[in-house]
Amino acid sequence: MSLLCVARSAAAQAAPAPEKPEPFQILDNSFFVEEAFNQEARIVQNIFGATRQDRGWQMTFTQEWPVPGVRHQLSYTVGADSFSGSGAFSDTYLNYRFQAMEEGPGHPAFAPRLTAILPTGRTLAGEGFGGLQVNLPFSKQHDDVYFHWNGGFTWRPRGDRPDLFTPSLAASAIYRLRPMVNLMLESVLTFDADDNDRGGIQRTTTFTLSPGVRAGWNLNEETQIVVGFAMPVTITSDATAVGVFGYFSYELPFKKKP
Repeated sequence: MSLLCVARSAAAQAAPAPEKPEPFQILDNSFFVEEAFNQEARIVQNIFGATRQDRGWQMTFTQEWPVPGVRHQLSYTVGADSFSGSGAFSDTYLNYRFQAMEEGPGHPAFAPRLTAILPTGRTLAGEGFGGLQVNLPFSKQHDDVYFHWNGGFTWRPRGDRPDLFTPSLAASAIYRLRPMVNLMLESVLTFDADDNDRGGIQRTTTFTLSPGVRAGWNLNEETQIVVGFAMPVTITSDATAVGVFGYFSYELPFKKKP
């Protein structure tokens, strides 16, 4: 019996450790579901997005900066959209994200985000009140698939009118078809708060499912371009809308290596 135990112990010690999956070459370039990755030191990312859906359009620009490294990140998002046939600026988002946990064996990456919303949009489109947004993104790689999942809320105080509080959930799976080509399936569920005819608050459940694809090119060791395309399908209780989405990202160093 003792010889059998020794043999089992030796076999267990000789077992090879599981191989770590090859890192993705395109990492922080999802469209609708936030990843839990901050920008590397000295690298700034510029992100352009454009959506056309249900006779309306939206365009956004986001810029992300490390402060000064991966642990802390500051970013902002500005944009414009159309509503009832006319275009206007959207609210401005000022974001801080903290890399609370980096991805490792047995646990995901985790990077909570806190956002101040500046009231630069119009109240007719549900904006223009300012507010606060919180999101809790997690990310974990499994072989050739990256999984991302989020939970958060948007809060818009309105003084003498009822506040607007909108929770949201999101999840996605990103498949590495080729080293620099990824297939994407993203989903977002929101419980949108809005005024009703009686002066109270009503909620609309909105589910978006978005298949897409992204491709990238490394111009050098620290400069990367990523383009993408998706077809978001948005479903509410009384309507379904299919849209198109275009994406462009340009990462580059803003400071030379020491």
